[in-house]
Amino acid sequence: MTRKTTRVGIEVGGTFTDIVAITDGVMRVAKVPSTPASPDVGAINALSKLDIAPATISELIHGSTVATNAVLERKGARLAMLVTKGTRDILSLQRHDRKSIYNLQYRKPEPIIERNHIYEIDGRMAADGAIIEPLDEHAIRALLDRIVTSADYDVVVICLLNSYVNTAHEAKVKQILLSVDSGIAAICSYEVSREFREYERASTTVLAGFVQPVVKGYLGRLAASLAEDGFDGGLSVMQSNGGRMPAASVGDQPITALLSGPAAGVVGAIKAAETLDMKDLITLDMGGTSTDVAIIQNGRPGMTAQLEIDGLPIRTPVVDIVTVGAGGGSIAWIDDGAMLRVGPRSAGADPGPASYGRGGIEPTVTDANLVRGSLRAETLMEQGINVDLDAALTSFDAISNALSLSSGDMADAVIRVAESNIVRAIQKISTERGNDPRRFTLVAFGGAASLHAARVAEELNIDTVLVPMNAGVVSATGLLSSDYVHYTVATQRHRLAEQNLADIQMTIAGLKAKARDHLVQEGVSGPPSFDVFLEMRYVGQAFEISVKLDEANDAPGIDEIGRAFAAEHHRIFEFSKPAGALADIVSFRVGARIAAQAVEPEKETDADRAPDPAQFVELREKEQTLRCEVMRSLWLGAEARPGPLLIEDGTTTILVPTNWTARRTQSQHIVLKQRTA
Repeated sequence: MTRKTTRVGIEVGGTFTDIVAITDGVMRVAKVPSTPASPDVGAINALSKLDIAPATISELIHGSTVATNAVLERKGARLAMLVTKGTRDILSLQRHDRKSIYNLQYRKPEPIIERNHIYEIDGRMAADGAIIEPLDEHAIRALLDRIVTSADYDVVVICLLNSYVNTAHEAKVKQILLSVDSGIAAICSYEVSREFREYERASTTVLAGFVQPVVKGYLGRLAASLAEDGFDGGLSVMQSNGGRMPAASVGDQPITALLSGPAAGVVGAIKAAETLDMKDLITLDMGGTSTDVAIIQNGRPGMTAQLEIDGLPIRTPVVDIVTVGAGGGSIAWIDDGAMLRVGPRSAGADPGPASYGRGGIEPTVTDANLVRGSLRAETLMEQGINVDLDAALTSFDAISNALSLSSGDMADAVIRVAESNIVRAIQKISTERGNDPRRFTLVAFGGAASLHAARVAEELNIDTVLVPMNAGVVSATGLLSSDYVHYTVATQRHRLAEQNLADIQMTIAGLKAKARDHLVQEGVSGPPSFDVFLEMRYVGQAFEISVKLDEANDAPGIDEIGRAFAAEHHRIFEFSKPAGALADIVSFRVGARIAAQAVEPEKETDADRAPDPAQFVELREKEQTLRCEVMRSLWLGAEARPGPLLIEDGTTTILVPTNWTARRTQSQHIVLKQRTA
């Protein structure tokens, strides 16, 4: 029998697929180009790059953008949708808001399913779950028989009015459907999002049905490819909530994995910062296509109950991440007002930046770093990327001539604009939400973040930057560090009052048991911890905020809940009502977490190797040419070393500006500090 000694994390991004493998305490890492048409091929290529036999893998944790891409590209299942009579237009009506209030050509997001594929059925449930009108089972059976016989649909989505309170009607319709055709896929809204607000619940359910065959098929192909080579270990998938679940479970609930890659990066950043006792963090994950930022307080990421993809709302717990189109592949261009812009359009993995020599001709952030000298061609070539520096220079000709700048100064201007985009994204999660960025440490990871982190930190008055070991593959490291997590939710309205305390505590206890039992059913064992969130609002308000309860208190009282709500309300809106003001709990959200095996630090295998000869490059920055030393991260010591420096670790390059210092910690992470005048 083959000895299983390797744990593997593979994260498929828009441009690169990252892999981290730990065998007997030794960590190996690699990056390979992503294969957007068949992401599972990129994952298998990553294993081949490290010469890992699947039969030797004990555990493989995976994160990808397959579900997200299916929505963005509208390449998913053919859907039929069943709704309560009178609600056929819910996906077209949406909400009466405008994302761009001054845009005269504004159009609401296109629904994922056309109106002629939405079917109304008789039967109605009241808001309290009482049955107003029973189902017409005979008519429903006849309708479902026509739907199945047509062979026009891959998935049937069932979303009936008020079914979050009483699931009986949806469950019965599904039972009838499976009696007509036991092989057709069916998804009920109560299985996906058991919450009020009909449009958001319908949108979430439709999107779940739309991506389910795509995700299931992808995971099935990946599992089959691995099994052919002898893999019989555990396969799990990262979720948007920062935890993982077995692949089979995620295949049934694919909506939970929409932001798995960015969430894994946040987990990896938290684990790296824990070794230095850093708990208040702003994470900066800059890859080839986009940049993701998140805020961490007291070692825990912010969570939100809803996200949007392509303008469509999805109700599922996710790590609160803001994304901006400023990745290494983001394209620089001149707008109609002769202003320089960077992104959101990206060169992606194909053709990629002009310097990659794959047919790209437009200037990107990666090309800009090569042209101004902050990224060496030799570094990319060590990662298996062929570099055409002449193509990078040529790509800047048009915009350089338009703005009358040299190639070096044009490249520096592109980088400064990209960094401004990142600063604005960070301000959205910090200053705009009442958090002073000066009290946080900026954690930079991803292939490109550490080239820009120091200058971004300066703009935010942050004086400390942490660059984790193997920063370019931290998302893959985060996969190996992630816990098993499952969230469950219930919409139940309770006035915050002593007479309702027993019901409130009973609801929380019931959801804890439900979340824990789900993990057990999926074969996950161990002592769970719980995160409890209450969706609350003052009486008279239309929308609620999410309030996290103290996890150390299993039975919170009314006063404690009220104080937590008032504090969160004040943090967001800078005011709260006096103690005792009437408030409601609208929904309960509980997550169960079972800790997984921790990632072991990499053992250095070449510590005795002689340092490389001193190398220097010319760096163009702010209309100055600087002589910048280049060094491997391995040779950076514990004593702070002043910039300008370019530090290379094999997965990324770290730019240390003149007014910054860098040192390497015992845990092999690199800390940058801004020097005071």
